[in-house]
Amino acid sequence: MELWILFGSFTVLLLIGTPVAFCLGVSSFATVLYMGLPPIVVFQRLNSGISVFALMAIPFFIYAGEIMVRGDIARRLVALAGAMVGHLRGGLGQVNITASVLFGGISGSAAADASAIGGLMIPQMEKRGYDTDYAVNVTVVSSIIALMLPPSHNLIIYSISAGGRISIADLFTAGIIPGLLLALSLMVAAWYVARKRGYPTEPFPGLQMLGILFASAVPGLILVAIIFGGVRSGVFTASESSCIAVVYALAVTLVAYRSLSWGAFVETTLNAVRTTAMVLLVIGSAAAFGWLLAFLRVPAALVDGLQSVSDNPIVILLLINLCLLLLGTFMDMSPLIVITTPIFLPVAAAFGVDPVQFGIILILNLGIGLCTPPVGAVLFVGCAVGRIHIGQAVRTIWPFYLAAFVTLLFVTYVPALSLWLPSLFH
Repeated sequence: MELWILFGSFTVLLLIGTPVAFCLGVSSFATVLYMGLPPIVVFQRLNSGISVFALMAIPFFIYAGEIMVRGDIARRLVALAGAMVGHLRGGLGQVNITASVLFGGISGSAAADASAIGGLMIPQMEKRGYDTDYAVNVTVVSSIIALMLPPSHNLIIYSISAGGRISIADLFTAGIIPGLLLALSLMVAAWYVARKRGYPTEPFPGLQMLGILFASAVPGLILVAIIFGGVRSGVFTASESSCIAVVYALAVTLVAYRSLSWGAFVETTLNAVRTTAMVLLVIGSAAAFGWLLAFLRVPAALVDGLQSVSDNPIVILLLINLCLLLLGTFMDMSPLIVITTPIFLPVAAAFGVDPVQFGIILILNLGIGLCTPPVGAVLFVGCAVGRIHIGQAVRTIWPFYLAAFVTLLFVTYVPALSLWLPSLFH
């Protein structure tokens, strides 16, 4: 009965439009009351869920990303991407994907990527004769590349949700090859659609212009080296690197680019505070919800249930992916990471999946959920920027979904894609 109350109240609250943090908190509170436990347990679990030192990295990485979004770095990266791949079939579509790779290594946020790159690229693509649905679809799905590249704060949340036993440096490293593989798959999909619709290519500006644009973007790109190199080498922790990232981002936008006005700085700070507050409230509420799941032995029951279905790891991983894809269609990413990690990680580990590899599978899977209706946050952002209805975008997005699903299958069943690069640093 406890599980009926927990999941039933959560589902009802979600269906009536209650913010997900309150859905998690209220359903946990109602279940605790029914079980006769002290109600303060919910608040204790919420507090312990966010009282983790490693979470200090999240607000600073969010802040650094906000500064870079408003500090002219996105425009410079788009220009560099245009010079690199604009001459390929699909022109600006390929530029959009490449810019997401470059910007994702700075922002670590899919929503920030869709907003910044989409705001620059979608109007340009429309002017050059690209259909709006194509521009939005490319922007939306390519934005999830940012989730797998450092400094993805979702990888940090996964590490903490797994009990803090998984190295953040290993996760940052493990996501690089799958992120690039996703970009390559999406470029093939963009080429396919562009070829069918007869979209143009852009002229190659020459090596000299490519060098100039690269030099212009270097100050921003160095941030990637600082974050990844520092954490991977052990010079500083993820929390320390996030603080350094903010200082460096401010230096680049104020001194090198001189593009951050006082008004933009204030707006950037307020946006970072709001985003951080929302993320941490969701994490805390999800921690209380996840504790109840563990208390009610849901993970153990799930392991037994899946083992009764099959003892084949291929089948079990497929079932886990299907469950996560379904959950991702109606819940946001951060709470799902906190809730599903303690449930599915033991199952995956029981079938021989490395926790680092499972982290990349989880992040990519839930990232796809951000692009799917009815609760696809990044899909909403892309459609808002492109000013089209969600239905119009979803009708033609299937080639990009297919590319993402194929990448997910490769990451799931080829462990070396996630584990080879981290192994080089051990």
